[in-house]
Amino acid sequence: MQDLIAAAEAAADVAGAAIRPFYRQRINADLKLDTSPVTIADRTAELAMRAVLSQRFPEHGILGEEFGLDRPAARRRWVLDPIDGTRAFITGRPTFGILVALLDGDTPILGVIDQPITGERWIGVAGQPTRFRGAHGQPGCRPCPSLDQAELSCTAPEIFNLGQTTAWQRLAAATRRTSWGGDCYAYGLLALGAIDIIAEPGLKVWDWAALVPVIEGAGGRVTDWQGRPMHPDGDGSTLAVGDPALLAPALALLAA
Repeated sequence: MQDLIAAAEAAADVAGAAIRPFYRQRINADLKLDTSPVTIADRTAELAMRAVLSQRFPEHGILGEEFGLDRPAARRRWVLDPIDGTRAFITGRPTFGILVALLDGDTPILGVIDQPITGERWIGVAGQPTRFRGAHGQPGCRPCPSLDQAELSCTAPEIFNLGQTTAWQRLAAATRRTSWGGDCYAYGLLALGAIDIIAEPGLKVWDWAALVPVIEGAGGRVTDWQGRPMHPDGDGSTLAVGDPALLAPALALLAA
């Protein structure tokens, strides 16, 4: 596992080196078929990550948001999002992140969330406590057994369809407060005990695979909106809670 962790960190390192020169620069953003933006920083970072991981583990598969899947028959597969939160990146906000995950079959066993501007990094390994490197905060979700005391977060309201909006609003009404924005960075904050719940629809496997080991290693839980484990072929609905006691009441409101 130490070799795998070292490879994941090396991939995050080279991605950060590729991204930082473009931060708060006037670069063009192209629109992909799903209308999400992509930049030269996204593409350059993913190519650098692929080169590192292919060299260290040539037998592993690699799935990246920008360049697809290599070696699809491999049981172990790296899953990469070079910039999770490209909208934040192109508008100069330091709330995007680099995501590196390793799946064994369909199960995430390793995840890294890296913020290359602030220098913060979360490392999650299945069955191990989450590690955090940063100037402020200690890894560990906080106790919050009651929804009415919970801080709820979501990236943006426009990501919901009408039915999802209704379900999410039920949950929001039961919580203490709602904050918007953050992409993967918000999940890192949940693993530090600053946020209690995140509920979002439509995440792809490269959006959530790295988050699961980080949050669960910090004492939280991650499921879809039906309470099922996250799966590459799932619907992308994602519910993350810091205190496992929040899971059942949150699911009940999302399903009502």
